[in-house]
Amino acid sequence: MSRPNPALAKAVPANAEHRYKVSRADLPLSCPMPGMSLWNSHPRVYLPIAEDGGHVSCPYCSAEYDLVD
Repeated sequence: MSRPNPALAKAVPANAEHRYKVSRADLPLSCPMPGMSLWNSHPRVYLPIAEDGGHVSCPYCSAEYDLVD
């Protein structure tokens, strides 16, 4: 049985955008998000966001996150 090679997996560049729309499926919210490459980014930080259409910004890179349904 072979294992997938994480180095070959397609990852979104971290901090490529300044504003992200996230859903409840993305909670708990972290920056960079799990599908982003981490090699050129800051350490992962978990962000508190209100579950009723909240907004939060990352203290490291100032990326803005908006919770949408």
